[in-house]
Amino acid sequence: MRNVMPFFALAVLAAVLTSGCSQEKFQNGMYNTEEKFGRGMRNSWEIVRMGDMRRSVEQASIFDSPDQGYTTGFVRGLNKSVTRTGVGVYEMVTAPFPPYHPVLTHYIAPEPTGPESYRPGRISTGLFDTDTYMGFSGGDVAPFIPGSRFRVFDN
Repeated sequence: MRNVMPFFALAVLAAVLTSGCSQEKFQNGMYNTEEKFGRGMRNSWEIVRMGDMRRSVEQASIFDSPDQGYTTGFVRGLNKSVTRTGVGVYEMVTAPFPPYHPVLTHYIAPEPTGPESYRPGRISTGLFDTDTYMGFSGGDVAPFIPGSRFRVFDN
């Protein structure tokens, strides 16, 4: 019986820390633990992605001057990238605990941003693309089996 109690206490502590409240209302909809953790993961990759850096350089070049884009825009983008990464790590660590709404929204947007001149799409892989984009156009499913006439794309 002595060996079961520490394990049980650890299991209860893990359940309490990982469950969090199921939902909490916010202005833009419902936020919960999973969304807060996912937002934290997206934001923590900002230091690698450098979307705020590119956006700040672009915006400073357009609205101020090209010279300020490479100096002031660089420093402003570096500040926002480090801030977004810190907020992402904070949100991942505190995901089980309320509040679940985005924090520090007066300085950075809740979701990662990028330059206005570039909007990324999905990566072209077999997971997202249909078969025609991968080069399949129909035909026998198993032509090496005698009598196999089942075809994929025939109507």
